[in-house]
Amino acid sequence: MGEESGCCKRAGPGYATPLAAMSGPRESLLYVTCVYNGTGRQKPDFLATVDVDPNSPTYSKVIHRLSLPYIGDELHHTGWNSCSSCHGDPSATRRFLILPGLLSGRVYVIDTQKNPKAPSLHKVVEPEDIVEKTGLAYPHTSHCLATGDVMISFLGDKDGHSKGNGFLLLDSEFNIKGRWDKPGPKAEFSYDFWYQPRHKTMICTTFGAPYAFTQGFNLKHVQDGLYGRQLFVYDWPDGHLKQTLDLGDNGLIPGEIRFVHEPSKDTGYVECVLTSNVVRFFKTQDGSWGHEVAIQVEPLKVENWILPEMPGLIIGLLISLDDRFLYFVNWFHGDVRQYNIEDPENPVLVGQVYVGGLIRKGSPIVAVTGDGTTWQADVPTIQGHSLRGGPHMTQLSLDGKRLYVTNSLFSTWDRQFYPDVIEKGSHMLLIDVDTEKGGLKINPEFFVDFGAEPDGPCLAHEMRYPGGDCTSDIWI
Repeated sequence: MGEESGCCKRAGPGYATPLAAMSGPRESLLYVTCVYNGTGRQKPDFLATVDVDPNSPTYSKVIHRLSLPYIGDELHHTGWNSCSSCHGDPSATRRFLILPGLLSGRVYVIDTQKNPKAPSLHKVVEPEDIVEKTGLAYPHTSHCLATGDVMISFLGDKDGHSKGNGFLLLDSEFNIKGRWDKPGPKAEFSYDFWYQPRHKTMICTTFGAPYAFTQGFNLKHVQDGLYGRQLFVYDWPDGHLKQTLDLGDNGLIPGEIRFVHEPSKDTGYVECVLTSNVVRFFKTQDGSWGHEVAIQVEPLKVENWILPEMPGLIIGLLISLDDRFLYFVNWFHGDVRQYNIEDPENPVLVGQVYVGGLIRKGSPIVAVTGDGTTWQADVPTIQGHSLRGGPHMTQLSLDGKRLYVTNSLFSTWDRQFYPDVIEKGSHMLLIDVDTEKGGLKINPEFFVDFGAEPDGPCLAHEMRYPGGDCTSDIWI
């Protein structure tokens, strides 16, 4: 991955290279977005601080809760005001965590520097201002830029139509600058995105129209074209749409996207949620971008479910900082997977563990093999707790040895497929990773029960380390 360069004393935030980040300090705190929206409990969402220092007396506990001032936000993904893309700027600091409210359209700015264990609200960017100045609503992914700006993808307009999608730019003081995307050919959707300056490219995925997915999942909405199957390729940093990759019927509902971390490489991966596969994208000899299916999770034949076959419903894609391993979860099947991607075209499954899902033992739903035998997954208890729901968001430690997992996807979908998570709340797990040969093992010493919150059970979603992580930092 190239030679590591030492960090000078006046360097900016993050690390000079991905490999340098792997030698960073062990995480001691995690910020976790926690949702009350959609649970029937009329409380504001909050940001939890979780102690992940095994030498601390409060290890594996929520030590602070920052309740937000409004009800109904549905906190989802998060990002930083500065990351390793700003490493060359000594004036930049990784201080503010960006919290978009997916349903409200509101963007919160959280100060984590004054007291990292007890972050405070710094600023609110109100949805009325965003709509008035840009027409954008339903914010999702937030990335910092080397310029000091923050860029956020928005999934549609205020009425939930995907054709109103686009990208918001906030300046370093979190004032609205306008839209990043330029007039001209228009993408049909936007969702997650990742930029790679050395290849002058940003690629965006296309999950679906807010009008559709906020109602719950309906296959008819897929047939009606309300969910995507494309990747949209933009010029970076100019913001002009330059190519559309149609993934076809083998790439339904592209979700999270990741370039590999080495900034000179011109390849990466995207999860396709409904078809339950991972597509590799890459630059071709003529400078355009191509794609191919790299991993396929086959649907399971099942009994006692709404359909005769159950897709894995892949989500939570991430890549280790040394670009050796790729991780994702199957929200329906209930397993967490680890693939070796040292040969990017031929990933190899090297780790798998079940931590929930619809086919766990005790469920009325059973999987059926080719010879008619039925089976269900063994899902362990942790510290006496039965594991609820299916795994969703993942976060990997900088050294790649610890994978944290939560289990709420989106409140409406949680209620539809895992009502016990709505009733009893989410949890967070820790999976120990074998970084030599591959392998995953649940850590029995770590369990955060968000069903025991003082204001009632809540839904835990994305996780962030104060020092940066492999899903937020981009190297240029």
